This record gives sequence, structure tokens and C-alpha cells, in this order.
Amino acid sequence: MASSRKVRVLVAKPGLDGHDRGAKVVARALRDAGFEVIYTGIRQTPEAIAEAALQEDVDVVGLSILSGAHMALVPKIMRLLKEKGLNDVLVLVGGIIPDEDVPKLKALGVKGVFGPGTLTTDIIAFIRRELNLDTEEAPKAA
Repeated sequence: MASSRKVRVLVAKPGLDGHDRGAKVVARALRDAGFEVIYTGIRQTPEAIAEAALQEDVDVVGLSILSGAHMALVPKIMRLLKEKGLNDVLVLVGGIIPDEDVPKLKALGVKGVFGPGTLTTDIIAFIRRELNLDTEEAPKAA
């Protein structure tokens, strides 16, 4: 990733879940932290998410899943990202994820799993740390 451009983050809502307040809050916080954010909107297919990640040349894909379908959706999204050659994209999952599913998601290549109540500053710090960005510019907690 070139240091002359902003980090590009795709925030997506896969599946039939229409609850997007959390995804919008995270997207806004990421934008306010200096990231370039592409929000796909609700009810996206795994295929549409992977294609958007490719077309938008993103560094990070953040998936917001509240429906309980994460073990059906995430493996397919991860497979499609790999098929498109996006092996170096940082993938995060947020939402209602049972503790026993976290290791399964990480085994698929998901780097971070964030549940309800996670501070947006923690997500921002995680992305900065994973992408080896200068953390001195991290925003203060609101």
C-alpha cells in the first residue's frame, strides 16, 4: 500500500440483515479517522462484496453481520476474495458473533472480530496496528 494514498475500507452488510446503524457508526468513525470509506449498504451478496473490494482496490473489508449467518456468509466471502487475488486484504467482522465461532472465523483468515459495544477507537487502532500505520495520529476517544 502506497503511503501517499488513504487507506481504503469497504464496509458491507452481507445477507438479509437490514440493521445497519452499527455499520454506519463504524463507517463514519473510520472516515473521521482519515480512512477512505466505501459503504455498500444493506443486503449485499458475497459476490457483490468481493467484486466491490476488487473494483474499489480496498485495503480493508469490514463485514457487519447481526443475523447469525456469519458461518455461512464469511467462508464464501473469504473464498471469493482469494479467488479474486485479494489475499492481502485485511478482513474484519463485527456484530453478533458467539465466542465459539471466533476461532473458526480467524482460521478462515478473518483478522479481527468485534462484538457489540466495541469502541470505534479500538477498531481504528486495530486497523492501524495491522496495517503498520503510524499510531500517533490515532483519534482520541469521543
